[in-house]
Amino acid sequence: MENRGNHTAAGLTGSHDAALTARGGVRLLPTGLDSGAPTSTAAVRGLRVALVHDWLTGMRGGEKVLEVFCELYPDADIFTLLHVPGSVSQTIERHPIRTSFVQHLPSARRHYRRYLPLFPLAIETFALDKYDLVISSSHCVAKSAVAASHARHLCYCFTPMRYAWEQFDAYFGPRRVGRVKAALFRPVLAALARWDRATAGRPDAYLADSQHVASRIRRYYNRAATVVYPPVNSTFYHPDGTMPRGYALVVSALVPYKRVDRAIEACRLARMPLKIVGSGPEAGRLQRMAGDHVELLGTKTDDEIRALYRGAEVVVMPGEEDFGIVPVEAQACGRPVVALARGGALETVIDGVTGVLVQDESAAALADGLRAAGRRSFDPGAIRLHALTFSRDRFVAEFQAQVDGLIHGRQMEPGSERDERAHAPIAGA
Repeated sequence: MENRGNHTAAGLTGSHDAALTARGGVRLLPTGLDSGAPTSTAAVRGLRVALVHDWLTGMRGGEKVLEVFCELYPDADIFTLLHVPGSVSQTIERHPIRTSFVQHLPSARRHYRRYLPLFPLAIETFALDKYDLVISSSHCVAKSAVAASHARHLCYCFTPMRYAWEQFDAYFGPRRVGRVKAALFRPVLAALARWDRATAGRPDAYLADSQHVASRIRRYYNRAATVVYPPVNSTFYHPDGTMPRGYALVVSALVPYKRVDRAIEACRLARMPLKIVGSGPEAGRLQRMAGDHVELLGTKTDDEIRALYRGAEVVVMPGEEDFGIVPVEAQACGRPVVALARGGALETVIDGVTGVLVQDESAAALADGLRAAGRRSFDPGAIRLHALTFSRDRFVAEFQAQVDGLIHGRQMEPGSERDERAHAPIAGA
């Protein structure tokens, strides 16, 4: 049985919880400076590690988390549905990367999303029998990889599959694809949601990238999850004394739920220039609606994005994010954020201190938020200090504590079909 039933335990319990403080409704973690590439205690013990990631087509927030996993486990193999060579960092690329049959489907590199109904089959074809530890980083199907019976499987979950659950209309609704296609897609996505829930028992434990995502894991998977906020490279992202140049900035994948169109309209209303960094299927539509006040810059390097952060008057997050690493990178550069007061923004942006939270999702309300940010005098030092609570060192320490507990059998959930292994460490660990 894949369904683990009703869980009453708290799941993974982070030992740092007692040290946390709340400020402005945001759960804060101890600060720390990043000290370079981490060392994996599990790797020292000689465990065979597999990293499972949905797809490798660009360096977004999920890939930055995977990058840290690659540093922690330098000998790990990576399993992914699809890999576009050169699209991710050398830290990831230097690992052996094993892909699924999706890699060889027509036009998959550009239009892989059209093969979504095949993803469940693809993720289950990976041969993971020889690995002792499987770490999946999942926003789609990676969490459903099938680990060997002797192995531990820890899922770092960015979100349950959003388009199969509450965001169907944003991706496949009549306004997006037309009535006929929407009617055809609905049963397909409903079946995908059933599979997603039925395979929720495959990981031994879940980590969530925000409290918002942890609540969704409870709702859709009936599983508990510990929150370990994603890492932000606050050594790389830092202020350099650059004066703001009066523009708003969006850094985002150009996909429907990001609501970049709302930022374009809000900046038009606020009479504020807007620069947009990113690529994706929405690029053509956004270009058509962009006026003279908007620049679509496409894909940029990390150095270029850092320079854009530093020069921005404000960084905008117009949609609801599960966590949202861009606002934290911007704050690490000392720049304020205007964001919709939903989802991860409630945990990363302190209203009135590091930015402005907008209660209403309309473009007019977002424009009001931009105007309010322009009237405030933000302290770049205070903004950066808040961003340091999301440092890489903090992430590594918390993540490794969870891995160490799991491989020694201390962090199993009562009621699991794998309870018989709850007190047995992995052989050789």
